[in-house]
Amino acid sequence: MTETITGGGLLHRISGRLPYLPPSLRQVAEAVLKSPEQAQTMTISELAVAAGVGESTVSRFVKELGIDGYKSMLLGLAEATFISKAATSARTADSEVVYEGVNRGDTAAEIAGKVERSSVQSLRRTGQRQDVEAIQRAVDLIDASNTVIFSCMGSSSIAAEEAVMRFTRAGKKCMLYRDTTIQVMLAAIIGPGDLLIGISDSGRSTPIIDAMHLARQRGAATIAITGAEGSPLRNYADVVLYTATVPSGGELYGESVTSKWGQLLVIDILYATYASRHYDATVEHLKQTYQSAIRQSRTSPSDSAQHAG
Repeated sequence: MTETITGGGLLHRISGRLPYLPPSLRQVAEAVLKSPEQAQTMTISELAVAAGVGESTVSRFVKELGIDGYKSMLLGLAEATFISKAATSARTADSEVVYEGVNRGDTAAEIAGKVERSSVQSLRRTGQRQDVEAIQRAVDLIDASNTVIFSCMGSSSIAAEEAVMRFTRAGKKCMLYRDTTIQVMLAAIIGPGDLLIGISDSGRSTPIIDAMHLARQRGAATIAITGAEGSPLRNYADVVLYTATVPSGGELYGESVTSKWGQLLVIDILYATYASRHYDATVEHLKQTYQSAIRQSRTSPSDSAQHAG
């Protein structure tokens, strides 16, 4: 079933599918992303020439994206470039930002709306970037591993800690050290049968790259969760899972917290797929971990009534 996609969503969909496209379709995607404003004025023949492919390949590219015809793609590109120009104009008006999309003088209501939209956008874009085969391969590696080790830094630790909790409750042994030096040390002593998952938005965090590199040298399996297609991190990964590429305010501000929703979504997808494969065993592990560690940490309704009395 096809659909008409308009707005910035079209460019995000093309960008999200880019790593998974076969070479000929990737050429079309790169031609469009290189100059979407120019592409929106091209006939199908002109775009085929610009991409160095045949017209039938352009038609297959449109079909691959689930778009309702070439004309619909051109309309989507026109709207996307208009939105992009407007966003660029707004950013240049106040180049020093304190939070993504928030301008000087915004009201609390405006800020709440912007943060909400940014969060939803991060989830939607990350969902569009998921590749079923990559997810299945990643879960195969998790399934086959004796121990899952996580390497991360900064706010990416939020996703790693969530992953440890999720997979531990499903019966999979996990390890996470906040200290990146220890992460690299650990990567130097693991081996075949172990799995290292490196999480980095930029894919350029040196300790994470070092840990992934060492793990590969030791014969361990590796998975990268990143938002950057051309990052060094992916060079040391058996499987790469992409999160949304959410713009930040540059080095002064750093990455938006809302970009972490993408990492959490990927972790949730991995856990749910793994748990589904081992449905009965996961249910049993959930019961065991609840009984042994969670139940006694929560106040029962009767205890609350007694305290109230």
